[in-house]
Amino acid sequence: MVRVGMPAVLAAACLIGGCSSFLPASGPTASAVAEGADVATDQGLLARYELVDVDAAVVEALRGRPLDSLLASFGDRRPSVQPVIGVGDAVTVTIWEAGSGGLFSAPAIADRFSTGSKSSSIPEQIVARDGTISVPYAGRIKVAGRRTPDVQAQIEQELAGKAIQPQVLVTVNSPLSTSVTVLGEAAAAGGGRLAAARSGPVSNLGGGRVPLTEKGDRLLDVIATAGGVSAPVSETFVRLSRGSTTATVPLTAVVSNPRENIFLRPGDTLTLVRDPQTFLAVGATGANYEIPFSAEGITLAQALAKSGGLRDFQADPAGVFIFRFEPASVVRRLRPGSPLLSSNFVPVVYRINMRDPNSLFVSQAFRMRNRDLVYVSNAPFTEVQKVLSVFSTVTSPIASGASLYSATR
Repeated sequence: MVRVGMPAVLAAACLIGGCSSFLPASGPTASAVAEGADVATDQGLLARYELVDVDAAVVEALRGRPLDSLLASFGDRRPSVQPVIGVGDAVTVTIWEAGSGGLFSAPAIADRFSTGSKSSSIPEQIVARDGTISVPYAGRIKVAGRRTPDVQAQIEQELAGKAIQPQVLVTVNSPLSTSVTVLGEAAAAGGGRLAAARSGPVSNLGGGRVPLTEKGDRLLDVIATAGGVSAPVSETFVRLSRGSTTATVPLTAVVSNPRENIFLRPGDTLTLVRDPQTFLAVGATGANYEIPFSAEGITLAQALAKSGGLRDFQADPAGVFIFRFEPASVVRRLRPGSPLLSSNFVPVVYRINMRDPNSLFVSQAFRMRNRDLVYVSNAPFTEVQKVLSVFSTVTSPIASGASLYSATR
């Protein structure tokens, strides 16, 4: 009779353990990730990524990574109460006279019930590049950079002695010079100021111009005038460009923080960008797939919960990793002497030991980034189980044959 004892099984398992790299696995072990940061070459060790153990100091250093703020980037100064006329604006001039029969009034009609019209409207004009418009009998009038009451007074002065006590009204129909350009995920608007000012339909991929009112318009006012956003608010970012400065913030941050809802100024470009935030969960987690989260972000603790947590009989609590490309400025704070700082973005692997109770606090402070990869390695005993499973598959027929041989004797 052939007997297969437990010591022999364990010895065989240890021998087969040398071939564990050929067994099925969800990814590298915790030790493989730690050892893989540097690889030996003929020229010496070559750094492939930075391995950083997450603690309170690392979390604080990552908090130093600047986040965009509309208030910090542009301030919140209300624009001028009364805007000025600009090049490209569409202007209409209406002139009244005190009596009929003048330059701009119709002659009186003999019918006692009609005295004739005493006003005339000059067709709409676009302010020329030189900043002027043309008014009959008054010539070229400089209007760019001036307020409408000032332009009205000048036209009245130029017509004095030519028209009969002229009174002038200047109307800006399409104030493009005092408008904001809205692009991206702006919903199409069927009417209102956007429809009046735009040159074509506004679609999710198009845009339009929103004229600013004299009272001043905040960012959310302009978005509302543009018809709101077509994408979910939780996936939408606001990108504001003014001159050479551009800042991008989540739309949810503007909604939840009134200080970020700043006044817009003429010439601003507002782009609504849909950028769903996701992270990848792989390895010994409850779920292995791409998981979305809101634009305001989540912590590592929330990410682990969304991915189903660590598998009880498979995961290595000391082998929780976050793979991320960090800007060189961030890595310089974490690893000042890193040989990888020559690149703009450095591959970094953050490691957290969930066996340490303090890591539960740290994981609540560690912020996830878009496109992060969360990897949980298998526990060492899981690999032993695989080896034992293979050994059991090999020895079961032998044991069964030995038992059958013993029974037939």
